[in-house]
Amino acid sequence: MQTTTTASSNPGDLRAALGRYATGVTVVTTTGDRGPVGITANSFTSVSLDPPLVLWCPARNSARFSAFAAARHFAIHVLAADQLDLCRRFARAGGDFAGLDIGATPEGLPLLPGCLARFDCSAEAAHEGGDHAILVGRVLRVAMRDGEPLLFWGGRYGDFLHHD
Repeated sequence: MQTTTTASSNPGDLRAALGRYATGVTVVTTTGDRGPVGITANSFTSVSLDPPLVLWCPARNSARFSAFAAARHFAIHVLAADQLDLCRRFARAGGDFAGLDIGATPEGLPLLPGCLARFDCSAEAAHEGGDHAILVGRVLRVAMRDGEPLLFWGGRYGDFLHHD
C-alpha cells in the first residue's frame, strides 16, 4: 500500500521520499577567510552544457555556508566508492585537510586526490532555496578517471550494483 501525505504537514515523509532517489556524493571545496574549506554534498546536478553550468545546494545552517556563499570559485569533487572516509571527514569538519595530498587549481582551490571527476567552477549565480541556497557554477575545466561511484540512498552510503 502506498502512503500519500502533504509535504508541509509531515516534513519527515518528504525527507523519506527524497531518500528514495539515489544520488552521487561530492565534496565541494573553496578557500575561505581561514584557508581551505570543504563540505560533503549530494545536492549536485548539471544545469547546462552550453554554457557549461552545474549547481549544488549548501545548507544555510552549516557553519561553512558563508564561505561558500561568498566564494568566487569552488571545485566539486565526485567521490569514488572507496572514498567513504573522505565523505565522512568533510561531513563532520570543513577544515580537516590534514594528511591529504591536496593540489590547487590556478584559482587556488584545494583539490582532493583520487576522485572520479572534478568540476572547477567560477560562481555564476546564487538563488534562494528555502533552508539551502542554490549555487550555480560555470565550469572552467573538468578532470576525470575511471572507477565506481560512491552513492547515497535511503540515508546510507554504498556503491553501484551493475545490471545488464
